[in-house]
Amino acid sequence: MLLPIRRTFDQYVNVRPAMLYEGIESPLKGKKPGDIDMLVVRENTEGEYSDIGGRIYQGSDREVVMQGSMFTRWGTERVIRFALDLARQRPRKHLTSITKSNAQRHSMVFWDEVFQAVTKDYPDVQTSSLLVDAACLNFVLRPERFDVVVASNLFGDILTDLSAALVGGLGLAPAANLNPSRSHPSMFEPVHGSAPDIAGKGIANPLASILTAGMMLDFLNERQAASLINRAVAQVLAERKVRTPDMEGRASTRQVGDEVIRTIQTLRAQ
Repeated sequence: MLLPIRRTFDQYVNVRPAMLYEGIESPLKGKKPGDIDMLVVRENTEGEYSDIGGRIYQGSDREVVMQGSMFTRWGTERVIRFALDLARQRPRKHLTSITKSNAQRHSMVFWDEVFQAVTKDYPDVQTSSLLVDAACLNFVLRPERFDVVVASNLFGDILTDLSAALVGGLGLAPAANLNPSRSHPSMFEPVHGSAPDIAGKGIANPLASILTAGMMLDFLNERQAASLINRAVAQVLAERKVRTPDMEGRASTRQVGDEVIRTIQTLRAQ
């Protein structure tokens, strides 16, 4: 149901932060808390997930499969503008566009052209463009170079799983599906989704969902409450005491959630 929901409510922006917290060791050698702090902005309603195509002669040696992608100037420009506005609000003011124009000579060349045109309206934001394979390489070798990243539906989906792995895994990866105009509802879900493979076992890491709730509160202009949630999660991670198995701990989902609640209550009382 995710794709129909995103399209129906025009949730054309997917925002996925990746931050290395104190108390979490990255699989990358020598990376310290704060070294990795990026926002990936993924186009969320068209591109490679447009569901254009079909199959004929299924199961025979004549079977033919076609899968198309759709990029509109309007859709591409608005997500790039959103990413530029985000970058403008951050200290580094840098945006990287992810493309594959050396192989996808129509859709990605078009993406590059729109990107170059729109960035002219943002002289205060530094911009660069990377091929997606080079981006994967640099996510691993030099993740600290990235601030805000904007990518198509498919590339953004893949890169955000990689960025999550660099900062502790999907259990720490929040996400938001936004309708920035607020003409329709937005939807907030962690990158990992519902994790049905471990449902009911009490071992799922709840922190991605809790951080996602913080993103929702921020979108609803409840900035103080959002900050409280983010501070509480950061403190629980820094203390290294209560952790689910994915973070090499023995605590249950409920125990980690209860610890975040206790920390929020303590921070509010200060």
